[in-house]
Amino acid sequence: MMADIKILYEDNHLLIVEKPVNIPVQADSSGDKDFLTMLKEDIKMRYNKPGNVYLALVHRLDRPVGGVMLFAKTSKAASRISNEIRKQAMERKYLAVVEGTPKKKSGELNHFLYKDKEKNIVHAVGKNHPQAKRAILHYEVVATSKGFSLLSVELYTGRPHQIRVQLAENGTPLYGDQKYGSKNNQPGMQIALWAHQLTVKHPTKDEQVHVVSEPPYVYPWKPLLEA
Repeated sequence: MMADIKILYEDNHLLIVEKPVNIPVQADSSGDKDFLTMLKEDIKMRYNKPGNVYLALVHRLDRPVGGVMLFAKTSKAASRISNEIRKQAMERKYLAVVEGTPKKKSGELNHFLYKDKEKNIVHAVGKNHPQAKRAILHYEVVATSKGFSLLSVELYTGRPHQIRVQLAENGTPLYGDQKYGSKNNQPGMQIALWAHQLTVKHPTKDEQVHVVSEPPYVYPWKPLLEA
């Protein structure tokens, strides 16, 4: 495997890896090399495969976010995993460092979100907005230190920028998020959001696949992980 990519689980149907930060998941307007292409090239090399490699993107992570990411290696797996996601049966938990502390130690955030595709920015809107989509997550405060909190976040819906927008709307923007917390964050700061755990039903076996990825042991994670 590429030196800087960590495989968390792999078989004939699934590839679960740790996505590095600041790599686009698929080709975008930046022209930077994307994660999907890197993984296809790696599979081709590792298994000495002729022709094109099949690898399907079944869910996404924002470019600045790192952590657990699942890909399907067969069309059957892609279809079955997509169905699990539609049924909201795939569990995804994130760790997030936010500014301040939420008023409640744990709770559910429920918003309607609208994505402005031209500007690539998501807004919380009223439920009657014609393009509004419901977004739900559950959070729990794990630790606090020096004005920051470490939250465990579970997604019930998978909307673009969902965690970033909902936590900012809740008055606790993510550390380093220039898009939804620009009052406090400077350009160049790394967003502190990490895809921490993923649990999904295996597409061909009667078993759950559960993987964990830990955030980097650097600031701002380190003092909160120690706390």
